Amino acid sequence: MTRLTRQLPSLRGRQGGSTLLELLVTLVILSFGMLGFVGLQAKSAATDVEAYSRAQAILLLSDMASRIEANRANAATYASGDIIGTGDSQLADCSGIAAGAARDICEWSNAMKGAAEVKASAQVGAMYGARGCIETIQAADPTPGVCTPGIYRVTVVWQGKTKTHAPALTCGESLFGAEEYRRAISARIAVGLPSCV
Repeated sequence: MTRLTRQLPSLRGRQGGSTLLELLVTLVILSFGMLGFVGLQAKSAATDVEAYSRAQAILLLSDMASRIEANRANAATYASGDIIGTGDSQLADCSGIAAGAARDICEWSNAMKGAAEVKASAQVGAMYGARGCIETIQAADPTPGVCTPGIYRVTVVWQGKTKTHAPALTCGESLFGAEEYRRAISARIAVGLPSCV
């Protein structure tokens, strides 16, 4: 018996180098994908910092609003033209100040400097460059027949990590370089005159 064998043409010569080319294209596509992933991670980290800062600002804002609400009879003494929470990192000793607006402002200033959390002897419990303002929008007028409540605005500002639209609030203007880095939130507090007629 004779066996017939059929020879197929060799494809080895025509396919040489195409695998290397496919590998290079794959590496280029993979490297672009990895660059996109790294960019996404960086954007995510910046967003996390911004969210943390905003959460801290809301806590500081509600802290001062509740302090003013608790001391309604002296609400006007909280308002001033000064920016609270100066840039130095030294905490003030508020224990010698009598309870009231001055002590509340001292403690609020310390909170803006990060006194709520300390890490390796550095205050890290607040946003970067936190400042606050308390201003009178409308003075209380207990005159009979007028009886207008006192309206105050508490504002917290800080420096963000990326540029956005500059806030319309004037507290802390020109403290952070470009205004697009300045972040601000505020709340209005109305202190009524319940005994006024």
